[in-house]
Amino acid sequence: MSKELENKVALITGGTTGIGRDTAVLFAKAGAKVIFSGRREVEGNETLSLVRAEGGDGYFIKSDASKSADVESLVQKTIDKYGRLDVAFNNAGIEGVWAPLIEHTEENWDQVQNINLKGVWLSLKYEILQMLKQGGGGAIVNMSSVAGLIGAAGAGVYVASKHGVLGLTKSAAIEYAAHGIRVNAVCPGVIETPMAERAFAEPALSKRMLSLHPLGRFGKPLEVAEAVLWLCSDKSSFTTGQYLGIDGGLLIGPNPNA
Repeated sequence: MSKELENKVALITGGTTGIGRDTAVLFAKAGAKVIFSGRREVEGNETLSLVRAEGGDGYFIKSDASKSADVESLVQKTIDKYGRLDVAFNNAGIEGVWAPLIEHTEENWDQVQNINLKGVWLSLKYEILQMLKQGGGGAIVNMSSVAGLIGAAGAGVYVASKHGVLGLTKSAAIEYAAHGIRVNAVCPGVIETPMAERAFAEPALSKRMLSLHPLGRFGKPLEVAEAVLWLCSDKSSFTTGQYLGIDGGLLIGPNPNA
């Protein structure tokens, strides 16, 4: 494959499983030196083994994206290890508890917003500070969701967090465009990840969700990773402040044949 990220240093949050894991491996294949983080050490080391099996240069750091000290340290350790930061994928996220809004607890609200939204803000803050210190230039991709573009009954707290990610993405893109720092987002539909397996474990709900994807299937983590790679590469050099739906057609309407 072509080496779109040859000699680039990449940082990925939430790289222990699912989309983050596949992106870490794909970035390594594309020539990047990859630092990735997560809260689960066993899964993180599994991802690291996959990265190295591809001949990639990678490093796992246990870190919580919702904690300022952790994120600042994560970026600093990236610099200590590789000397610079060129691209980042702010992927860490959770689904939280799904229920009608009036049944949510303040604890669930805080947990989801802290990881999904505050975590993206903290990541942007310290990544951009480092990119500016280097003289500017860089590409950042944030993980939103189709839930960042529509409402969803029972998932209001999660939906709010993902709408917020798009607001941060657009604002950061405007603020740092003059410094050559591009900021975009991806908005996946249902992807075959451990998170989706938890959220849509009930057969009837899984069937319902499948019917919302006109392509007639759920997505693969690698399909999202490929989009992230494009947005982080020079092939998307005139793209910033945008969101890319990787959703099997969900946003255009339900599958009429379901």
